[in-house]
Amino acid sequence: MIDPRLPLLAAALLPLAACVSTPMQRVPEECAAEPAQTLIGQRATSETGARALRLTGAQTLRWGPPGAVFTMDYRTDRVSVMYDAGMVITAVRCG
Repeated sequence: MIDPRLPLLAAALLPLAACVSTPMQRVPEECAAEPAQTLIGQRATSETGARALRLTGAQTLRWGPPGAVFTMDYRTDRVSVMYDAGMVITAVRCG
């Protein structure tokens, strides 16, 4: 036989279900371009790309070769490193 108090107990515990924590979604790191401005004038290499990621806190690196066309989507976790025909970095921007 089911205890007649069971529905009352369930109703009393239901509001507590909202207090259970759920895993938080990972928020992408925000890019901060200012620390990476020291890379301007340096050669565009895999090492400087890795430094750009480390300095800006970005999760994604996008290289910008001369004459490249980019989409206008803005991503707070991306750093764009522009370089010229001589493979010298000319700009570092977030987005």
